[in-house]
Amino acid sequence: MKISTAIQEYLICPHCRARLHPRGESFICKGCGNDYPVIAGIPILIDESTSSFRISSYERPMPRTRAEWAKRVARTVLPRLSLNVAARRNYQRFRELLFSLSLKPRVLIIGGATVGAGMEELLADNRIDFVSTDAAIDDYTALVCDAQVLPFADQTFDGIVFQAVMFYLPEYQRCIGEMLRVLKPEGVVYSETAFMEQVVGGEYDFYRFTLRGHEYQFRQFEKISSGVSGGPAMATAWSIQYLLLSFTENSYLRAGIRVFCKCTLFWMKYLDLLLVHKRGAVDAAAGTYFMGRRPAEVAPERALAEQQGSGEQTPQYQGLIQSDVRAYR
Repeated sequence: MKISTAIQEYLICPHCRARLHPRGESFICKGCGNDYPVIAGIPILIDESTSSFRISSYERPMPRTRAEWAKRVARTVLPRLSLNVAARRNYQRFRELLFSLSLKPRVLIIGGATVGAGMEELLADNRIDFVSTDAAIDDYTALVCDAQVLPFADQTFDGIVFQAVMFYLPEYQRCIGEMLRVLKPEGVVYSETAFMEQVVGGEYDFYRFTLRGHEYQFRQFEKISSGVSGGPAMATAWSIQYLLLSFTENSYLRAGIRVFCKCTLFWMKYLDLLLVHKRGAVDAAAGTYFMGRRPAEVAPERALAEQQGSGEQTPQYQGLIQSDVRAYR
């Protein structure tokens, strides 16, 4: 099993929220009777009655095609257009906060099939009990679930990593509500998401957020820090690549354009090391980050929804607007 015995004690049924019990190569819910398989050591905790994912699709994993292998090799050999200017520093801060909460913290990684930018040092700390979840099975997937229905008991985790996932979720607000539920009081969340970045997930890519928009989605958390994760130079390099890609639908030409752009435009991202602390970089950033703390008391979900429906602004959002106005005076 790719998740620890300690974490298994906190697994709940994604359908009825009753505790799950291990039985052979599966987990059983005694509340609703659902049976969730464990495939290659990975629990598949999908509620098919509410999710678009199907358990059967994981039972016969498809081998990687030659094209997929070629893409993976290209990613390791060719220079990259992207540079995360904040993740490494933020993960160091994230780890410090974790150990202020617990000597053996538990961390949930949402969208953790592969290692996120800057996360290597955090993952190397064997004092932290990680659970890498995703809807896809890849090298680091430890548990399959729908991010909008997390199969963990209330207040299970000391920290949550939510890196480059939010724009893939059609109902990301549900996921943020689930994070509030599974985080312990004072638990820490770290989120990164795209702003001035082209569509990267095809038909599964739904949203983009300004820094203020990113902060607003996490308004029920106490903000620790926020800012630029990918700068305007990176965004410009990606824009040039996508401009050239717009001229053709031929797969071979498009692959050639990508290689050409990686080899000729990679240097642009280093300009972001100079721009990251400048105020104007926020308005043209490729992506932003937010780090926050779960408060001891969380506003009831219904009350928050009613407040949004009435158009009333939360105190946190009023503060964001006021600080933004002052910044431009």
